[in-house]
Amino acid sequence: MFAERYDIIVVGGGHAGAEAAAAAANMGSKTLLVTMNLQTIGQMSCNPAMGGIAKGQIVREIDALGGYSGIITDKSAIQFKMLNKSKGPAMWSPRAQSDRMRFAEEWRLALENTPNCDFYQEMVSGLLVEGGKVVGVRTSLGLKIKSRAVVLTNGTFLNGLIHIGEKQFGGGRAGERAATGITEQLMDFGFEAGRMKTGTPPRVDGRSLDYSVMIPQPGDKNPDKFSYLDTPFLTQQRDCHMSHTSTQVHDLLREGFERSPMFNGRIKSVGPRYCPSIEDKIHRFADKESHQLFVEPEGWNTVEVYVNGFSTSLPEDVQFKALKTVKGFEKVKFFRAGYAIEYDYFPPTQLKHTLETKLVDNLYFAGQINGTTGYEEAASQGLMAGINAHLKLNDRESLILKRDEAYIGVLIDDLITKGTEEPYRMFTSRAEYRTLLRQDNADLRLTPKGYEVGLASEERLRKMEDKERKSQAFVNFFKHTSVLPKDINPILDRLDSSLVKQSDKMFKVFSRPKVKMEHMLELEPVSNFVDGNAMNREVLEQTEIQVKYAGYIAKEKMNADKLQRLEDVKIPENFDYSKLKSLSFEAREKLQDVQPVTIAQAGRVSGVNPSDISVLLVYLGR
Repeated sequence: MFAERYDIIVVGGGHAGAEAAAAAANMGSKTLLVTMNLQTIGQMSCNPAMGGIAKGQIVREIDALGGYSGIITDKSAIQFKMLNKSKGPAMWSPRAQSDRMRFAEEWRLALENTPNCDFYQEMVSGLLVEGGKVVGVRTSLGLKIKSRAVVLTNGTFLNGLIHIGEKQFGGGRAGERAATGITEQLMDFGFEAGRMKTGTPPRVDGRSLDYSVMIPQPGDKNPDKFSYLDTPFLTQQRDCHMSHTSTQVHDLLREGFERSPMFNGRIKSVGPRYCPSIEDKIHRFADKESHQLFVEPEGWNTVEVYVNGFSTSLPEDVQFKALKTVKGFEKVKFFRAGYAIEYDYFPPTQLKHTLETKLVDNLYFAGQINGTTGYEEAASQGLMAGINAHLKLNDRESLILKRDEAYIGVLIDDLITKGTEEPYRMFTSRAEYRTLLRQDNADLRLTPKGYEVGLASEERLRKMEDKERKSQAFVNFFKHTSVLPKDINPILDRLDSSLVKQSDKMFKVFSRPKVKMEHMLELEPVSNFVDGNAMNREVLEQTEIQVKYAGYIAKEKMNADKLQRLEDVKIPENFDYSKLKSLSFEAREKLQDVQPVTIAQAGRVSGVNPSDISVLLVYLGR
């Protein structure tokens, strides 16, 4: 059946696996995607949405590099919102509600139309390893499929165990069996494994809800999109709605605590801190009388609804009784109960920054197997694993994104240098250079890199260069063009901003907090410049940010450049830290385990202090 040897086998068809397979195949590697169910490729296992705080930036970065997540989201979106618009542009985060069925369908079609990508439906039960190098996979039917590299993206399926109250059963997702065999084999190779948990809320019948008593949550009036390519803008959108729990809801939920696997000791693993279950919320925040619930439609035509904020593993009868007392849910009908799932993961300090494992050559891990949570975090890792597996097989330099270049770089560096003992979720606060890592400039930051490695298309590069050229020309226009008081003062007076007494550069006036691009476009020279250069909304947004935040951007860039000096100090491969007795014992132990590539990475390892870095610099002759 598999006479030929593949370049790369991707195990798992979730967000990480789909991006890994697409990237590897598009770069020219003969790729096989093996998954237990071909009907659930790109499945949104939890909420039907992409993006959000910091996550939206990641989707934009995936798109800028040449990945598919942004394109798929735009094609299947039912609502779009730019979050945090009241804050500075470093905090703006795009988010889209998706049609769950169309999202998975678009992923399947995109992969089927990707040359070099083959598919096979079966469970992978083990790896083929020879001389410390992976050479393929073994399936549950006993088939041996050969390859030069393997990317594991098993999600929540490795020894997955589903909990609903006092009931528990094996499974990687509702209605799907768990994957067995891989964890045990990897542990035999010397890998350290752990357990994590996540959960999901009940799905309900939208026909049984009373939306008239809920708070509508519409999308943006002029919705944006994710991809920098010419994907469609939404012309119509579906509303989400908001309701709240109450003390009565909380009291009913507490009645089931003694049957809760989270409180009776059945679940021993750690769940996501920033996406707790409803029982965890009312236990940890006992003083709160209510919590928000977001009522999210699962698609354009389906009546299925996702109850965001009501994630739970309580018994199904408790879930039902409590949810019926929520405003608008009095006549609720369940499609399925919420549940928690425990699964195996591998602490990511066992990986290199390419996401290749340190113990087995050409074996890569991506997604929840690395201890992360979220579609976007998984997809970005899959993309980078696919890219780097292809580059290594072709004797080319790896693509490792730095912390000042991408949220993806922050994510992977955090995982590799610090590890994680709870499901890792990306936030803007994790990025020390978030003014540089905005959602609007992901293409300017990353498309040249994607094009250089052979993933981003020439079309992408040309669009990025056109945007960069036009926005820079527009910034220069504002810097060198003056405006007369008689032209600008009526606008400033309307905005309650101090008037100018003499001619001044437009750049200076535009830098004022209250002055927006829409106000500057009222000036004839500005509108003529825009029309004459055929500028779109992306160019206008980019120009406004470059003008209004020029000082912040320059300062952050200077700080990043200073740190770069330590990023350039390389540490020899397989460096023996045990011989540096001046290092603290903890530093020696942690550095020996993580094996950082640069001094800057060593400084970010948990337990390593500045004096340890000084010792390393002295030893390295710096």
